[in-house]
This record gives sequence, C-alpha cells and structure tokens, in this order.
Amino acid sequence: MGGADREAGKERDRRRFERQFERLQRRMPGRSGAWLGRLRCPAAVWVRVPVALLLIGCGFLGFLPVLGFWMVPVGLILLAIDLPFLRRPIGRGLVRAEWAWRGLRRRYRGRAGQAPRHAGPHRGAARSYPTAGGR
Repeated sequence: MGGADREAGKERDRRRFERQFERLQRRMPGRSGAWLGRLRCPAAVWVRVPVALLLIGCGFLGFLPVLGFWMVPVGLILLAIDLPFLRRPIGRGLVRAEWAWRGLRRRYRGRAGQAPRHAGPHRGAARSYPTAGGR
C-alpha cells in the first residue's frame, strides 16, 4: 500500500469518526451534548485529555454505586480526538453500536404489540386440570 493510499485511508477514518462523533453529540440529552461540543474544540486539549483519562480510570471502578462502566467508552471517544490511531477502531465501534442499538429497538418495537410470553414447558398450549367432578 502506497503512501497516498495510506493517507487517504487515514482521512477516511477521520471523517467517519467525525460523523459518528457529531451524531453522538446531537443525540446526547440536555447539556451533555453542549458540554461534549466544548470539549471537542482544539483549544480544549488541556482539559479533554485529563477528563478522558479520568473517565477511563473511573470507568474501571464501575461496580461502585456512583461510577459506571459507561465512562470507559466515553473516555476513549474523547481520547480518539487527539490520538489518530484510535480513530479507526472507535469510529467502527460507534457504527457497530448504532447498528446493534437499531436492531434492539426494532426487536423491542416488534414485540410491543404481542401478548406476553409465559415461562414453562406448556407455553401457549391449553392445559387441562382435574375438576371437582373428577373429569
């Protein structure tokens, strides 16, 4: 693979990452999207990197009540802004996560109109119970 092809691939990965990041920022609730936008500007590198490392570090303590495992991917996304070698895997991960989310939503919406399923070996089958008359 030549140098021009490699550069084109890096540019494509950067654009994919930017698109996915913007989509994520738009979908975030309330002020968190605006907060993420401020962290994204180039001048915020001195805040962005420590915040990303803090999110990743605290995310590994997600079993504690206040912290959560959700912090690890958010920290990695913030780090990918400044570390080009993370853009490709993070961009692909965001695309795959969106596909999975759409599939889950589609599956959930499809079941919304159905009757609830009951556990047990006779699911959906009519059962006969003995009556007081012995029949």
